[in-house]
Amino acid sequence: MASDPHARTALEVSSPVGRPAAESAERPQPLLRRRKARRLALAAVVAAVMVAGLAVSLVQRGGGDAQEGPMSVTDVANVAAHPDQSPPRELIAAGRSAVSAYYTMKLVRLPNGNAIGTYEWRLLNTATERYEKAGWAWLDVAPGMQTAAVLERDLPVDRIGLLNLATGKVQRWIKVDRSVGSVQFSPDGKRLLATAYRLNPDGLFKDASYRLNGKSVPGPKQSRTGFYVIDVASGEADFAQSPTEKNREGAPAGGRQDFHWSRDGKLVWEPGNNKAGKIYYGVTGKKMPAPDQETRLPYPESVLSPDGNLVTGAFVGSGDEIVSEIRHARTGKLAAVIPGQQLLAWADNSHLIVWRCAPERCSPGEGEFRNQLLLVGLDGRVTPLSGFRTANLHDENRWFPVLTRR
Repeated sequence: MASDPHARTALEVSSPVGRPAAESAERPQPLLRRRKARRLALAAVVAAVMVAGLAVSLVQRGGGDAQEGPMSVTDVANVAAHPDQSPPRELIAAGRSAVSAYYTMKLVRLPNGNAIGTYEWRLLNTATERYEKAGWAWLDVAPGMQTAAVLERDLPVDRIGLLNLATGKVQRWIKVDRSVGSVQFSPDGKRLLATAYRLNPDGLFKDASYRLNGKSVPGPKQSRTGFYVIDVASGEADFAQSPTEKNREGAPAGGRQDFHWSRDGKLVWEPGNNKAGKIYYGVTGKKMPAPDQETRLPYPESVLSPDGNLVTGAFVGSGDEIVSEIRHARTGKLAAVIPGQQLLAWADNSHLIVWRCAPERCSPGEGEFRNQLLLVGLDGRVTPLSGFRTANLHDENRWFPVLTRR
């Protein structure tokens, strides 16, 4: 799959932290075989750019080209589509999933030879249904889309804000003893998972420089110390010491290495090279076996349908085909092949929100990264949700959505 140009597209343009992201994507993140979660996947892309020492910004305003292929006025509930907007200015949503926020990324060089990767956020105002610039360094939106958890600039920070999406105001702050650099709501929205760091997890430091393509570039530093599990209602925060850190192959170890919730919210995980693709821990930090349900999924980033019957699979396009698999969750048998490079979230049990590049321009090196959000049915019919992102990966306006359950 890695040799296929469209498969490579899915790996390189995914969404988490990620998150990301995240009934997301991260969807970091947000990678057919490596997407970590909504923003994690994207953080990995930024990290790769930053580690390379390139002052890049990742996106330009896309056009509003007409989408080729079968179209439909979908029967999915509560569709909000703006195919003429990229980045979007107004709510994009379908069924149970909505773009609650999105971000762009850029690298800022500092006078001392260091650098820092920064996230520029646009957060949905639920009263106006428009995206507004938000000056936070990091954020996540709770299921139900009433509250966002926010972190102030100059990560890591010692408090987490709970912000009302209708008013844009922080309702209260939760203080922590150890500074944190990321935060994520549990699947039920009742708890927060915050990863603690000594240094800015997106920082690149001259005194951690390494050689890349014959040049010395600033590198990340290892500073993760553990994670908090925080009860949202009471603010009670329990800290777990970070598992033993190990150097990883490829880029220097260190930088952003956030923890993420398991699908059922009982465990947390970080990326791993094991069969599951993830290393799991209990909320006290004890290493745990991978949950049975997650080991049965075709890929670590697979997304289950709301009823649990179907699951997203691999990109299987070749030539001019831009398609991905849907499989039966219990048997693994093929259920459908639908348009799309990257399957992000389910709108309902028979429709998904996906990224797909423009069919007439989806050629390697030209339009493979020029993609838009689509609503796609299992019958293959598509409805454009956003405009196209530019094919230029180095444009600062290249945006990455955070998809949240409404």
